[in-house]
Amino acid sequence: MLTSRLGRIRPSSVRPFSIRLGATALTATGLIVLATAGVASAHVGIVEDEVEAGTTAMITFQFSHGCEGSPTTAIRIQMPENIPTVAPTINANWDVSKTMEALDPPIEGGHGEQITERVAEVVYTAKTPVADGYRDVFVLSVAIPEDAAGTTLFFPTIQICETGETAWIEIPAEGQDHDDLESPAPGVAVVEGDGDDGHAEEAGEDTVPETTGA
Repeated sequence: MLTSRLGRIRPSSVRPFSIRLGATALTATGLIVLATAGVASAHVGIVEDEVEAGTTAMITFQFSHGCEGSPTTAIRIQMPENIPTVAPTINANWDVSKTMEALDPPIEGGHGEQITERVAEVVYTAKTPVADGYRDVFVLSVAIPEDAAGTTLFFPTIQICETGETAWIEIPAEGQDHDDLESPAPGVAVVEGDGDDGHAEEAGEDTVPETTGA
């Protein structure tokens, strides 16, 4: 279990963070359930309960509070090392960027192409800080590995605020209850797919979850 914070991150900083967790450390058997980590802190969680292996899934991250009441200025989401491709959805209230990482050796994509780099981190930076008590969502299109069925994918996340930050990076050890973690990483269960790679469904998506207040 990773229990330490990810370095010393200034509230205004959106520099890439790095925790060198292998694929086995970022996946675990079972489902991580969204939980409240404290009255004063915000939980960054995933809306979906599960995704299918071997598909391109839409994964929705959400938050609704600041850091001890301080407005949120950035959300930094690290991708599991066994995720080959990620496409962040544009959110009009935020600037979005991707931190790339070289793959050595390259891997073969779903259409036979050679993938030489992957998205290691997605960073959303607020154009206007989001006040405590308001919520927002970020949708990522993620290629789920075919061999990930029966595991949980974890996405260690840093919530940066005008004052302070919260590192949602703790991953439960085998047999450990997520409720025992102070700052659990967002996670989603992976189930067996039905043979459809999910591209048809994704292509038909013309909306994203509505952003609402409070």
